[in-house]
Parts: sequence; structure tokens; C-alpha cells
Amino acid sequence: MTQQGVRRTADQVLALAPDDASRRAGSRLATAGPWSAAGSSDEGAVWGLCEGSGKKPYRTVVDLADGAAPAYTCTCPSRKFPCKHALGLLLLWAGDEAAAPAGQAPDWAKQWLSGRR
Repeated sequence: MTQQGVRRTADQVLALAPDDASRRAGSRLATAGPWSAAGSSDEGAVWGLCEGSGKKPYRTVVDLADGAAPAYTCTCPSRKFPCKHALGLLLLWAGDEAAAPAGQAPDWAKQWLSGRR
């Protein structure tokens, strides 16, 4: 079985949120609209670029490998962990596998993932 099998349900993703405000904000980002270059890998990673208030989209990566607790990174300035972007990306993927199709991770995601592993 590939690590794709570790996809979380929406309820499991929302349970990761640090508070109700994060749950609501993450849920609003669970649509394809703000996301571009979203993808996933058989190794258990999900990534995407999310349009936010900054000039550049936020780079978000979630590592779900080995069935362990997820690890997150995002270029947003939030001090919440996971941030609304990580929650939104996981919710997007949980709701529609095609929204983050399997593929090769971009260099910015690979760098973070290889540093973790």
C-alpha cells in the first residue's frame, strides 16, 4: 500500500486544528479556488500554493509519511500550528483526490521534505 492510503477524512483533518477559528478558516480554504500547483506523492506528501494577502502565494506542504502525526510547513506568517492553509490543503485533498493529483513535488516542497526525512 502506498502512503496515499493515509488520506484523512474531513473530521480527522478538523481535529488537527488548534482552535475553532482555525477550523473555520481552514474550511473556507478547502476549495480549489485559492489553490494552484497542488499535488501529492506516493510517499505521503501533499503540497500547494495558496493565494493569500501577500504578494506571493503561500507555499504549503504537509508530510503524512509513515502514518505518523502529520508535519506541516507554510510560508504564511501565522503562529498557529497547523495554519489554516495546511488545514485547507488537507481538507481539499480529503474531499477530492483529483484536487491534489499524484505527481512530482516541486523543488520547494522537496527541499523541506528531504530535510525532514
